[in-house]
Amino acid sequence: MTLIEITPQSHNVDLQLRYATSDNFTGAPVYARPACYLHVEAEKLLTRAIDLAARQGWRFLIFDAFRPSEAQWKLWEHTPDPVFLADPAKGSPHSRGVAIDLTLLDAATGVALEMGTDFDAFTAMAYHADTDVSPLAQENRYRLLGLMTAAGWDCYLKEWWHYQMFDSKSYGVLGDAVLDKPMMK
Repeated sequence: MTLIEITPQSHNVDLQLRYATSDNFTGAPVYARPACYLHVEAEKLLTRAIDLAARQGWRFLIFDAFRPSEAQWKLWEHTPDPVFLADPAKGSPHSRGVAIDLTLLDAATGVALEMGTDFDAFTAMAYHADTDVSPLAQENRYRLLGLMTAAGWDCYLKEWWHYQMFDSKSYGVLGDAVLDKPMMK
């Protein structure tokens, strides 16, 4: 299998896998089982970012990573918005295992840094360069952007939380069947 599981124990991150809960834009769980996976090449970039963040006193809180193609279809059927969701017919970087949604935590307190919007805020205020959010939120977004890009990730300019590999389209779309234990119902 080309996917590696990311856990708090294996990678020193926190997980809040929103699509396994009703705390997401659909208002209902999308995943039956909360789990976080990345392609082996993306996991290497995440490990580098984790190290860089730790040197600054931060940790990552991950909202989503590998998203089975079946889940991408569910999200698209709920909200077919190509600005904030990849059309599953074309394939999502998440469904290729090479994208991650995350934020920064203060490692000492476990408190999330202010980013100006919540995860999956489908508004222009979620854009990396939005100046309508507070100066502190702008600074924290640039911190996250700097760490992730220094580790080798590409960003999506319209979602401060989303990072993907530069060559994401060179990886195949994967479904729930690639997992030993399914995430979907």
